[in-house]
Amino acid sequence: MRVLILCTGNSCRSQMAQAFMSSFDTTLKVFSAGTEPAEKINEMAVKVMNEVGIDISKAKPKSVKTYLNEEWDYVITVCGGANENCPNFTGKVKHRLHLGFDDPAAVTGDTEFIIDEFRRIRNEIKNGFFSFYMKELKKLELPKCSCEDEIKEE
Repeated sequence: MRVLILCTGNSCRSQMAQAFMSSFDTTLKVFSAGTEPAEKINEMAVKVMNEVGIDISKAKPKSVKTYLNEEWDYVITVCGGANENCPNFTGKVKHRLHLGFDDPAAVTGDTEFIIDEFRRIRNEIKNGFFSFYMKELKKLELPKCSCEDEIKEE
């Protein structure tokens, strides 16, 4: 199974998504790229991924052009903001999906607020891609949270 995750800069969201997908299943061939790749991976993305035990410090932003002539089972775009252009991939693709997330690199404020936003978006990416992995690739239904039963009983 070949999966390509696309974003604009390939320095935050797509790198985190690639790392999470690879951690869910080592048999997947997961890549990420951007339409306008950044010079380097975002340091805050590296920091928040290290917090969950995943090292992306050696990852390098890549251009989507690198992958245009390859075949993909899934191409997934992750850009979420209305002001951001999602990349358009014209290669050979069986399934195209969009899982949009806010851009943590665009967050402004003090350092504590910014790192909290990176963590929030990291967690959303992990949950979104795990759900995709379970439902689409493994064809499994996700278990219901036991807290739903507790809420109904109260």
